[in-house]
Amino acid sequence: MTSIDRLIANTIRADVRAVASYVVADASGFIKLDAMENPYQLPAELHEELGRRLAAAALNRYPVASYASLKEAICEELGVPDGYNVILGNGSDELIAIIDTATARQDQRATVLAPVPAFVMYQRSAQFAGMDFVGVPLTADFALDMPAMRAAIAQHQPAVLYLAYPNNPTGNLFDAADMAELIDLLGEKGIAVIDEAYEPFAQTSFMEHLPEFPNLVVMRTLSKLGLAGIRLGYMSAAPALLAQFDKVRPPYNVNVLTQVAAEFALEHIDILDAQADSINAARTVLAADLAALAGVTVFESSANFLLFRVADSAAVTDKLAAAKVLVKNLGKMHPLLANCIRVTVSTPDENAAFMAALAAALTESTTS
Repeated sequence: MTSIDRLIANTIRADVRAVASYVVADASGFIKLDAMENPYQLPAELHEELGRRLAAAALNRYPVASYASLKEAICEELGVPDGYNVILGNGSDELIAIIDTATARQDQRATVLAPVPAFVMYQRSAQFAGMDFVGVPLTADFALDMPAMRAAIAQHQPAVLYLAYPNNPTGNLFDAADMAELIDLLGEKGIAVIDEAYEPFAQTSFMEHLPEFPNLVVMRTLSKLGLAGIRLGYMSAAPALLAQFDKVRPPYNVNVLTQVAAEFALEHIDILDAQADSINAARTVLAADLAALAGVTVFESSANFLLFRVADSAAVTDKLAAAKVLVKNLGKMHPLLANCIRVTVSTPDENAAFMAALAAALTESTTS
């Protein structure tokens, strides 16, 4: 064992040493359909004005710590109830870390609960915060297993319950009445976080229900709406609860360029909404095209991606990669996702290129 190996063994937690890094595939030269990004940029006629605003940003100064103007714009444009505010984060990932850090108790291990398969950061963040993670499998059709969820809440008394709405990676919306029941069931002993990363495409939300549930947090990101590059997430909750989370938020956690770009984009929210409508229309077409292929089962989605199953997801994903099309093989993520692939809904041209490559890959798999 080398000196650096001994240093790491003596200082870095064993569970951190054991876990693999979060790897993002190199997409250079690929049609990139693995990360649920909006394929459309802001129109070219807006670039000059955005450039002027970014150039005028005071890069020599820290951001205004309250982010008051950006938070006001988010509340006004994105449906936050009157009397409620938001906390900003470096994407949803930082918001999840803030929630887990604030709820990870020092006197006893707290628990994070989520239906699975789910967004991988729910489990990773819980682990890094020193919390236990309990995953409750969905049913075969990706619905909430309500008897199992009720039993898990009773047994583990989770400090935090994460519910993605729509769910990633399955794309479906859980039953809203079931979700409301679980929020009620937690009561004063647990916080329910509704992750609405894909709300622009689902066009349904729990945001308006914040006043009904004191233990409810609604979390969103601007990434899927079309601003993945600026890394901005936001969450809202009862003011007193939000104030506790704000104590954990790192100061100046959102940079001035992100703030300027986000404020500019929110002035043109109609353009982003129209892009989401186009993606939803393309999703309908792409789902029908996938369903028409022999050997493909496509699942209903309310997000900007589709989940589908083939006979051999690893082989098909490799053949797509050889054709310079990057998708996400989820076959080993969870037993419910056996031989499943997730593909981002993109432009008509990229969707067509994906379909051609997929048809060829399926034909090769059948004949080989």
